[in-house]
Amino acid sequence: MSSTKHAIITGGGSGVGAEIARTLASAGLTVTITGRREAPLKALAETTPGVTAIVGDATDFDATHKLIDEATKLHGPPNIIVANAGASISKPFSAMTAADLDAMLNANLASVFNVWHAALPAMRSAGWGRLVAIASTAGLKGYPYVSGYVAAKHAVVGLTRALSLELARTGITVNAVCPGFTETPMLERSIDTIVAKTGRSREETRTALAAGNPQGRFIQPAEIASLVLWLTSDAAASVNGQAIGLSGGES
Repeated sequence: MSSTKHAIITGGGSGVGAEIARTLASAGLTVTITGRREAPLKALAETTPGVTAIVGDATDFDATHKLIDEATKLHGPPNIIVANAGASISKPFSAMTAADLDAMLNANLASVFNVWHAALPAMRSAGWGRLVAIASTAGLKGYPYVSGYVAAKHAVVGLTRALSLELARTGITVNAVCPGFTETPMLERSIDTIVAKTGRSREETRTALAAGNPQGRFIQPAEIASLVLWLTSDAAASVNGQAIGLSGGES
């Protein structure tokens, strides 16, 4: 892939987003990472050649459009958008509030819509683009106690499938990556919550969560990053509208 390609990654300061940024930059792409926390963004940009950081909130429609404008002034129009920003709240459905549901839809769905919407005009003009959402197996099946998160990730998969058909003849592909439980700070926070609520040990909790993967392990961020790199390549030109499970065979 040409080194002139410009990729923007939301939620790019840590976890999966940071690994995707390192992988794409190592492949010769110009990478802009964005997120709400300046410190991790700045730390990654300062230690990873080819990566620039811009602080921004992908859940804010207007702010996201301004962010894309700023990144375009620095490195040219984006050719690749990886919508990775997201969050999870763990509660029984009966304990959820309308605010909880709104929070899940904003963090996991609006953040994808906003950045894709902002970047799409330039991709249309170029006649080439890659829109990738980092969704979850929660976009393909249900899990208890995270119904808001599951609903939002299902919506991301639906958005992916619908938009892919609108753009099928434009040179732009739209796909979602759906990992199972992944070794990230978000997983560690989920484990903390389970331990606090159940009294299980951390080891028992980790074992129980990993057992959902038929391979008996957690997905590694590098596996997700490698799949994203392939999806952004010309080799994946016919892969469109897909929600690709990365879960060791979980169904």
